[in-house]
Amino acid sequence: MLSAIIVCTVFAFVAGVLDSIAGGGGLITLPSMLLMGIPPHMALGTGKFASTMGTSLALMNFARNNLVVWRIAGIGILFSLLGAYVGAQVALLVNSALMGKIIVALLPVGMAMTLIPKKEQAATQGTLTPMQCWCFVPLVSFAVGAYDGFFGPGAGSFFILAFHWVLRMGLIEASATSKVFNLGSNLGALIGFLWNGKVLFALALPMAAANMAGNWVGSRMAIRLGPSIVRKFLTVSLGLLFVTLFWQYFFKE
Repeated sequence: MLSAIIVCTVFAFVAGVLDSIAGGGGLITLPSMLLMGIPPHMALGTGKFASTMGTSLALMNFARNNLVVWRIAGIGILFSLLGAYVGAQVALLVNSALMGKIIVALLPVGMAMTLIPKKEQAATQGTLTPMQCWCFVPLVSFAVGAYDGFFGPGAGSFFILAFHWVLRMGLIEASATSKVFNLGSNLGALIGFLWNGKVLFALALPMAAANMAGNWVGSRMAIRLGPSIVRKFLTVSLGLLFVTLFWQYFFKE
């Protein structure tokens, strides 16, 4: 167990850095726990505990720098939380072995969305009509929140892409605002996993501390450097993790 704590804690720090800049930190923490033998449902719940703590710190850092678009965040946060709770409940109904295979199958989707190049554009969220706000924001918040509760990795990237491409927010502002929704969906999912006893606290507490440290470092980097360095790092590391997990769940018996 000690080796699992050490390995997963290191990955939790790296994931915190990645998640705070461009999303996709769960693509690091979840596979690392699965590779160390943590059961899929317990890995999901433990990862949600760590990411909730880390996202809170990153959000605080972005908010201090006035990068969060609170108009968008205020509309969608409750929908994000509700969607995550629903997604977590669905995940708990799936057989553990099947859940492992589903996670492997979904990894390329989350990886692809995280690694798609995103060009910076002028922020025009101020021209968004009330109808667009009250139709698009709740829909995206609930849908991505449900995905986050059921699976999780890449959810932050989905929020960033949606806000950047559809609401035409600046990339850093989209990343900062997405942290509000990430926090809402993480909390919603965490409540579901805690209620069903799916959080391994001996692992979750050190991972949470490391993830908070990573989010603090990464959010400060994001303000200065942007997400390009994260996408380059994910290309290699996530590819290797996917191959290893594919072997474990589809060939190793």
